[in-house]
Amino acid sequence: MSNILVYELDKKIYINLTNRCTNECIFCLRQDKDDVCGQELWLDSEDFTSEDVIEQLKKFNLSSEVIFCGYGEPMLKFEVLRQVAKYIKETYPEIKIRVNTNGHANFIYKKNVVPELVGLVDEFSVSLNASNSEEYDELSQPKFENAYEEVKKFIKCSADAGIETVASIVDGYKGRRLDVEKCREIAESLGAKLRVREWIVNGYS
Repeated sequence: MSNILVYELDKKIYINLTNRCTNECIFCLRQDKDDVCGQELWLDSEDFTSEDVIEQLKKFNLSSEVIFCGYGEPMLKFEVLRQVAKYIKETYPEIKIRVNTNGHANFIYKKNVVPELVGLVDEFSVSLNASNSEEYDELSQPKFENAYEEVKKFIKCSADAGIETVASIVDGYKGRRLDVEKCREIAESLGAKLRVREWIVNGYS
């Protein structure tokens, strides 16, 4: 366990806000590993504020991109995420901010939260994960029903808000191939681009 809220990987800064998630994706790194490139991402406690995150952030050189992504779903710490993103935009206006999300936030909060992040988040990378709901449930193992439809709704809300939106899939998990073109068709119909991440042992390409 650790208290790493901010870490660096490939010259990009990542923010690890929580270990909670509304999915249990069978291909998720945290199912098999405690760290990412030596960074221990299991948190001792989630009892921290946006100021705590900002204090850790100040120790890093912000030069290209900040990504909200760790061992959990960052949108579950929505207000902390919003406050930290606001600080980054006010202090480093040239820095791109991306949020990697499972797309469940609107369902969780029972409202469209995307407008609250317009001007703060430059890109949402949303885990589409599959070309249909049955496959999504098998791969993502969501904790509520009809999650796939909620993901698609979130992707559309993000794209409609003018935020750069990418729908992502992980292809090749233990030799399993997805219908990439069908996923691309779905993503584009919602106003998003598709990103195919190739599964490799110990990580993604």
